[in-house]
Amino acid sequence: MKVFVVLALLVASASAGLLSSPIGAGEPIHPRNLPAVLVQREGVEGRITNGNDASEGQFPYQVGLSFTSSSGGWWCGGSLISNKWLLTAAHCTSGASGVTVYLGATVRTSPKATYSVTSSSFVQHKSYNSVRLSNDISLIQIPAVSLSAYINVIELPKISSSYSTYSGQTAIASGWGLVSDSATAVSSKLQYAKLAVITNSVCAKTYSSLVVTSNTICTATPSATSTCSGDSGGPLALDGVLIGVTSFVSSAGCESGAPAGFVRVTSYLDWIKENSGVSY
Repeated sequence: MKVFVVLALLVASASAGLLSSPIGAGEPIHPRNLPAVLVQREGVEGRITNGNDASEGQFPYQVGLSFTSSSGGWWCGGSLISNKWLLTAAHCTSGASGVTVYLGATVRTSPKATYSVTSSSFVQHKSYNSVRLSNDISLIQIPAVSLSAYINVIELPKISSSYSTYSGQTAIASGWGLVSDSATAVSSKLQYAKLAVITNSVCAKTYSSLVVTSNTICTATPSATSTCSGDSGGPLALDGVLIGVTSFVSSAGCESGAPAGFVRVTSYLDWIKENSGVSY
């Protein structure tokens, strides 16, 4: 599962010294900001490489997000957490003037419902830092949607889960995108991949403890299976519970074998409740 995005590399120069990789596996970077040389330019920035095709209704909480801005557009993922709120990454909402939300889609271009909202419906974390990749989380409000077998919410973790590292457990990341780095067209079908959660101490050996904090979850990416651009903001789910939001990969590429990074949802349960009313 890959998440390559087509916008310019915004943070590399600012973070090169601060966030250098201890083992030379590339700098941590939001998938949306991967260098264009690594990206297949197909108009959307989506990617889950070496994943599996999802069946209709398998991930009813998955949403597709087509963002617009004065300088162009980009594609991200998100998770429906109530009938009118969804959770995504701050690096997806950052700089956008609006978004079209695709709900209940397995084939990317055939959603069960769509809504278009402006940036006034975004609640981006005020402390989001694009250099340290911290607080990379946003909420988007949409008109109330009717829930069904194809459009449904995902459960937020319980506050008691805040003490769990999830290490050694297998979670599922999902999203749309190219099926390989050499593909010339984005995937039309929703993809998913099973990824093993690793300890933050192992992940920090690649990205440093400045990036990998207690607010982070990391997964291994064996066999070139990873999140990448377009998967940005999408869900990492464990037993039907949303534990992570797709946030960063290595600037060496999503097939580099470096860990994939996610925002840890348990760290933001109070923030979610305060800004949306959705409680755990």
